[in-house]
Amino acid sequence: MKVLSFIIAILVLIIGFSACERMSQTIQPVKDELLEVRVGVVLPLTGPLAPSTKFIKQGFDLALSEINNTESIRFEFIVEDDTGTPEGAVEAFNRLIHEEGVSVILGPRTSSATQQAFIVAQANQIVAISPTSGARGLGEIGNFVFRMPLTTDVVIPRGIKATHKKLGYQRVATIYDETDLFSGDREEALRDAFAENGIELLISESFQRGDTEFHAQLNRIKASNPDAVFVSALPPEKLNILIQARQLSINVPFIVSSLTNLEVQTARIAAEGAITFTGWLTTDDTPGNQTFVENYRRTFGESPTTFAAWSYTSLYLLAHAVENAQSTNPERIREQLAKIKNFDTVLGQFSFNTNGDAVYQPKILVVKNGMFRPFQ
Repeated sequence: MKVLSFIIAILVLIIGFSACERMSQTIQPVKDELLEVRVGVVLPLTGPLAPSTKFIKQGFDLALSEINNTESIRFEFIVEDDTGTPEGAVEAFNRLIHEEGVSVILGPRTSSATQQAFIVAQANQIVAISPTSGARGLGEIGNFVFRMPLTTDVVIPRGIKATHKKLGYQRVATIYDETDLFSGDREEALRDAFAENGIELLISESFQRGDTEFHAQLNRIKASNPDAVFVSALPPEKLNILIQARQLSINVPFIVSSLTNLEVQTARIAAEGAITFTGWLTTDDTPGNQTFVENYRRTFGESPTTFAAWSYTSLYLLAHAVENAQSTNPERIREQLAKIKNFDTVLGQFSFNTNGDAVYQPKILVVKNGMFRPFQ
């Protein structure tokens, strides 16, 4: 009887330990399951911005193929054309939110479109990440919106300080798109920086989006005899301005907003010596950058632009946030995006500030022999 009692006691202990082990397994976090996230993409696929928009889309697509090859996340893109207008962006955002039920939207491209679309995203508590809008103040629209480029109040003061010190320009001219939010904001930031550095603004010329003829403005700029000319515009206007300025033999440094290597290749000799303030270069030794450049060239048959680097990085930041959130809930994704600090990317160590604006090291580039080189 004692032996039987002992055996029963042992069995009870074994069953008890087994039950405890099973309970322990149920309360331990299980291996992350595959997270499937439907992501809206809003870009100008038609209209004047469409030709250069392909680089943004290609950056997204390359990151998508790489991320979807992992075992933890699957992104599905739902792409909408905003035609490069604020009205088109608002329509696209509303369609993606109310008809497609997305948690996140990547886009729009321009600051003018982003300003209106971000209001929609914030009102609906949907995460929005613009890969390319750089005007000041857009991050203040709300805590669900984020941006990849360094904003004008970051790049302009640093760029002016560095170029003014080396080039020694004292009397300058500007030309800008008065209908575009980013270009107008950049013009204001330039004027602030000129005043701070004792630089005289001789003349400021404006134009409207869609204009193709700039000789009148450029002839007035030439007559003012500036030491340098600053161009704040989107494509294709900035490229046409650069080409027409060289045709008029305005042979002073041109400092151009967001100039890309494709525009340099198109402008050829007209782009020689042009300077741009940006945050990335194909030759950077930032984490993963050379692999990104090689994979991009192999996949698309051409070199990436800064726009491609921004869009590529934005999807990796989103993947990082989704993985940490272990959820497709917009609020949880937003929380994790806001926590990103000193995250290694092809742009360098990347952080979001309290307004959801990008923080990383800016760069100044100059065109030499048809190629971008660091301005030194």
